[in-house]
Amino acid sequence: MEENWGTVDLKLDEYLKKNNISRSSLSRNAQIHYKQLIKYCKNDMQKVDLKLLARICKTVDCEIGDIISYTPPEK
Repeated sequence: MEENWGTVDLKLDEYLKKNNISRSSLSRNAQIHYKQLIKYCKNDMQKVDLKLLARICKTVDCEIGDIISYTPPEK
């Protein structure tokens, strides 16, 4: 039986919309391939690149908690 540890989700797309930042400008300014950025925006990746997350945070001037959330498992 697999243990439920909760989930970690990227809220990057929400943050970009809330702060009126386009995906294309973030891609260009953070030097991230657009297709890779789309996966991060859609929370559709298996592994997260911490250096890439650092570039995103620096580029859009946010804290990591602004774009990532943790939901604990239900008891």
